[in-house]
Amino acid sequence: MTTTYAALLRGINVGGSRKLPMADLRALMTGLGHTAVATHLQSGNAVFTTARGDEDALAEELTGAIEERFGFHVDVLVRDHAYLAAVREACPFPADELEGRQLHVTYLSRPVAAERYAEIDAAAYRPEEFRLGDRVLYLYAPDGLGRSKLAEHLAKPRLNKGLIATSRNWNTVVKLVELTGDAG
Repeated sequence: MTTTYAALLRGINVGGSRKLPMADLRALMTGLGHTAVATHLQSGNAVFTTARGDEDALAEELTGAIEERFGFHVDVLVRDHAYLAAVREACPFPADELEGRQLHVTYLSRPVAAERYAEIDAAAYRPEEFRLGDRVLYLYAPDGLGRSKLAEHLAKPRLNKGLIATSRNWNTVVKLVELTGDAG
């Protein structure tokens, strides 16, 4: 039995560094034995099916293959369709009322406790807000991520120590749910 997954690559094709053409990524993933491989945008979103069911092992395999083939390290998270759909459904913000650029999801490599973010004075960042979910952090940034002071604070290395974290805007979150649902 095959399962449909999304591979979320962190920090590729941004600012002129760590270039990874999506056609090359698709070929690499197909070479690893994955099927129905497709990419979305140029920023590291790939959908695929496989009979292997360990998300962490799939992510490690892809990380290693990218490093071997392209010569640089890329953090990768792999999540199945059911998880991606659950993240969309659990959004604590009124996603249907917001523009995609105002709402972001940071996918995390493991669950985190709220205490990790206890130092943040939430009131100081209003109207921006964040909430934790199942291995995700939801961020409402009404002026977009590029202008978000809260996003800047949340990205500090000490808050993300020991984590792989990669963010997607709400439009991409929704599209990945659709693509992984269609591929299955």
